[in-house]
Amino acid sequence: MIFTQAVQRNAQVFRDQIAVKCADRTHTWNEFKNRVASLASGMHNAGVKPGERVAILALNSDRYLEYYYAVAWAGAVLVPLNNRWSVKENQYALNDSGSVMLFVDDVFYETGKQLKDQCELIKNFVYLGDNETPDGMLNYEDMIEQNAAIDAFDSNPSDMLGIFYTGGTTGFPKGVMLSHTNISVSSIAIMAEMKFYGRENHSMMMVAGPMFHLAAGAMCWSSVIAAVPMTIVPAFNVPDVINCIERDKVTDCLLVPTMISMLLADKALLEADLSTLNQIIYGASPMPEGTLLDAMEKLPNVGFVQAYGQTELSPACSILPAKYHTLEGPLSGKIRSAGRPCLSVNVTIRDENDNELPPHKVGEICAKGENVMMGYWNNPEQTSNALANGWLHTGDAGYMDEEGFIFLVDRVKDMIVSGGENVFSAEVESALSKHPHVHEVAVIGIPSEQWGESVHAIVRAKPDTIVTEKHIIDFCREYIAGYKVPRSIEFRNEPFPITGAGKIQKNELREVYWQDQERNIN
Repeated sequence: MIFTQAVQRNAQVFRDQIAVKCADRTHTWNEFKNRVASLASGMHNAGVKPGERVAILALNSDRYLEYYYAVAWAGAVLVPLNNRWSVKENQYALNDSGSVMLFVDDVFYETGKQLKDQCELIKNFVYLGDNETPDGMLNYEDMIEQNAAIDAFDSNPSDMLGIFYTGGTTGFPKGVMLSHTNISVSSIAIMAEMKFYGRENHSMMMVAGPMFHLAAGAMCWSSVIAAVPMTIVPAFNVPDVINCIERDKVTDCLLVPTMISMLLADKALLEADLSTLNQIIYGASPMPEGTLLDAMEKLPNVGFVQAYGQTELSPACSILPAKYHTLEGPLSGKIRSAGRPCLSVNVTIRDENDNELPPHKVGEICAKGENVMMGYWNNPEQTSNALANGWLHTGDAGYMDEEGFIFLVDRVKDMIVSGGENVFSAEVESALSKHPHVHEVAVIGIPSEQWGESVHAIVRAKPDTIVTEKHIIDFCREYIAGYKVPRSIEFRNEPFPITGAGKIQKNELREVYWQDQERNIN
């Protein structure tokens, strides 16, 4: 399946039905298709060729949704940039991907100007905002109005659709290459598991999570395939989300656990009319059980659905439907699981020798299917490691019961999930190591009630130097995104425990923080 097919079909079958709402703008499926086709034409006329990379740095909007499809319509490759990253991180992603065009909105205009000076391959900057177009930039709406609609590029299902940057184990972000098939197969599986299809006249999907993230992207793409209309919130905050649900009669949304915690803690929830809300899909990080039970009590008429996955899986691996979110009856006992494998993927638990393990034996969660990534951009070695023996090795440790339910217990790879964002320890350690007074550093994830896990650094300072926690944290902000910066720092003088191969034994460093927890991840 080609990514743009659903837009073409919706314009034929649901021509005058609402496709998307954002702020005071509303577009039908036919209008949406025409805008996408004209924007793609504008890209071609600006010099973008099929196969070239086109990036975006912006908050959520209907224009962000059009960007997804217009880039594919032009035969180019998506590069959504993380709007929480530092300038240096996004500079790396732009240069690494070789992006030739960058879309920016008002919020990230100043960042865009810095990137323009640091990324020589970018030929055009496109302004997404509604104010006067800055000098030297193309205007988004002008590109649509001044260019005639063109037919969609004749892509192959195996063609690369996007490069989606995620944290790296080497200190640099990795570009996950996903094809039209990868994303289409995963989106169809999500659509089926979430029962979106056939509800186009009775549903409204709210997009509140960041659209650069594959979790929010997957909700958008699944909704388009199912012709479910969307209402888009620029960025998550409780008043805007509640207002959006009430105003647009939202039936479905995806929220990460930290967003749900913020919603539950706000007094406005007591007066809110959420009667249309049918289900909340939560993902990007596991939900603390206490938060989930609180949500089920305060929102008794809402079904909760867990989605577990990662960027390399486009992103869905498993789903835990609402019916298993119960503490009583024959379906109880699964609420702590990450659900069962999606329709698109085969999942097994494997030992260190890549042998499949029987039920209840803990090993690495591995996946195979049409949703598994093409590989890492410009990184054949890490691609080979991740796709060893034809299976994607997720880096998550867990077990599967006799009914196929997956239970997460730990992480094999050195990754922290904080507030729904992946943080690789190597990236943080790389930034910290640049400090002139740091001799040695180890970064681990420790339990956090608010974020699930928080980034914690253990530092050995160089002899005869004085350094403070605040000094190190402030230093980090120049190199990495705010959510990757350590929230706490521990100083020690004694050497770190090491393996026979000379590697720091982080399991020993972590043990003191996780010893009273049921599992070693939150």
